[in-house]
Amino acid sequence: MSPISIPNSILDEARRFFEDRGSHGFEGTAMITAGPDGIARRVIVPDQTAAAAPHCRVEVSRAGKLQLAAALAPDERYVARIHSHPMEPFHSEIDDANPALTYEGALSIVAPFFGLGLRHGLDLCAVYVLRSGAWSFLETGPNREGRVRVQ
Repeated sequence: MSPISIPNSILDEARRFFEDRGSHGFEGTAMITAGPDGIARRVIVPDQTAAAAPHCRVEVSRAGKLQLAAALAPDERYVARIHSHPMEPFHSEIDDANPALTYEGALSIVAPFFGLGLRHGLDLCAVYVLRSGAWSFLETGPNREGRVRVQ
């Protein structure tokens, strides 16, 4: 599978949303779309509800799920779920149990510190790829860059 390229503007938009949510003690979640060329086009922020720290969680509402279903252009697909955590970036048991994407090669990006970690691109984020039904961590370096790049 060819790498996904994510423009900095997409990450900046996600970061602003996560930082705003984080300023109220909430996590956030969004989806990233791409066209056939593998270049990310948009970040889609669905309607969602959240519980504040210290027991953070976020859930896409029924209306948000309908938004996501209707948001794609005919030549787009969702290539990544991106969401924030209050502290370290990792894939929680809840993240594993409730994947937003279920196809082989889908990405899951976890931004630390309520999105502040995105100020450094993906370097401080945890990035996972779905392989054989399980989320595999992509360490920073050539292995990650072969799957996702920031431009």
